Amino acid sequence: MKKSLVALMCAGALSASLFVGCGSTDEAATEQTQATETTESKWTGEAPVAAEGELLTGIGTSVSINSSTDATASADGTAEADTTIAAVTVDSNGAIVECVIDIAQTKIGFSADGKITSDLNAEYPSKRELGDDYGMKPASAIGKEWYEQADAFAAWAVGKTASDIKDMAITEGKAGDEDLAASVSINVTSFQSAVVEAMYTAVAGGAAEGDKLGLGLTTSISSSADATSDMDGLAEADTTISVLTLNGEGVITSSRLDVVQAKISFDTKGVITSDKSADTLSKNELGEDYGMKRVSAIGKEWYEQAQAYADYTVGKTIDEVNGIAIEEGVATEADLTASVTIHVTDFNTAITKAVASAQ
Repeated sequence: MKKSLVALMCAGALSASLFVGCGSTDEAATEQTQATETTESKWTGEAPVAAEGELLTGIGTSVSINSSTDATASADGTAEADTTIAAVTVDSNGAIVECVIDIAQTKIGFSADGKITSDLNAEYPSKRELGDDYGMKPASAIGKEWYEQADAFAAWAVGKTASDIKDMAITEGKAGDEDLAASVSINVTSFQSAVVEAMYTAVAGGAAEGDKLGLGLTTSISSSADATSDMDGLAEADTTISVLTLNGEGVITSSRLDVVQAKISFDTKGVITSDKSADTLSKNELGEDYGMKRVSAIGKEWYEQAQAYADYTVGKTIDEVNGIAIEEGVATEADLTASVTIHVTDFNTAITKAVASAQ
C-alpha cells in the first residue's frame, strides 16, 4: 500500500481476509483489527476534470502484503497480497459519475522447508466474483456481504470530488460519516486510497456521458517458485486489471489496462524475507522504472504497450476484441505489432470481465 498516497492505512490488516475459503464467523477479526497511521498524501492540487459532455476514465490501486505469515512446524505459511482496485469516471465538475471497487485477495501457501504448496494453475476469483460465497454476511454487524459494502462506498462516492474523498471522515479505519457507516462497517482506508488515485490519474479516452463503467480482474500465481539453498522462494500474485466504458451499442468507448505484481519472498525455513510494510506499485505507476524499454525489441516501455493495446480495443465490441489474432499470447495484427509485443491473453480475459460488468 502506498504510504505516501492517502492518510490512514492498515497496520493490523487481518480484516476480511480471514473469510476467504474458511467461513469464519469472527466478526471482530474481520471488522475491528485495522490500526491506522497518518501520512502525507502525494495527491495535491486540483484533480483533472473532463470537457463538457465527456468523461475521464481512471484506475487506482492500493496493495498490502501485511497479512502474510511465516510457516511453522505445524502449519504452512501464507503469502497474502490484498490488491484493492478502484475504477471511476469523472465529469466536467471533477466529480465521480460511476465508481466500482474490487479486491484481489490472493493467498499463496508455502511450507516450512520453503516449498510452494498452492496450485500454481488455480483460479483466484476476486472478492466481487466470490459474491455471497465470500461469507462476510453471517458475521457482519450490519448483515451485509463484502460486495454490498463495497458498492455502498462506491455509491456514496458518486457526485464527490477528489478533495471530498481525501477529506472524508475516518475513525480507526472506519467511515466516520454516520450514514455511510450504516452500510459500510469494514475498513475503508484502501478504498479511499484507490479512489483518490483513480481520480488523479483519470484521462480522456473517448468516454461520454451515458456510457457505463466496467472493471475486470484476473490473477495468476504461476510465476511463484520454491526456495533453494541459493535463492529465496517467491510467491508472486500477478493481477491484470481492465477498466473501460461501454456505450449503449456494446462498443468500448475508453479503455485502461494495468498489472499489479505482488512479490513476497521466503527462505528455505519458510520465513518471509520481504518487507511487509513496503509499497507495491502497479506497472503503470512504475512507468519507466519498470525497465522494459531497454530490452524491448520495439523500444517501448510496458505502460506504453499496455495503453497501445487498450487504445486498439476502443471502438470494438467484446467479440471483436476476442477476435484479435494472437499467436503464443502475442497479438499478430499488423496494426499492433509495431506498438505491442507483450502478451495480451490476460488483457483479453480482464477486458471480457470488464465488459460483462458494464452491462
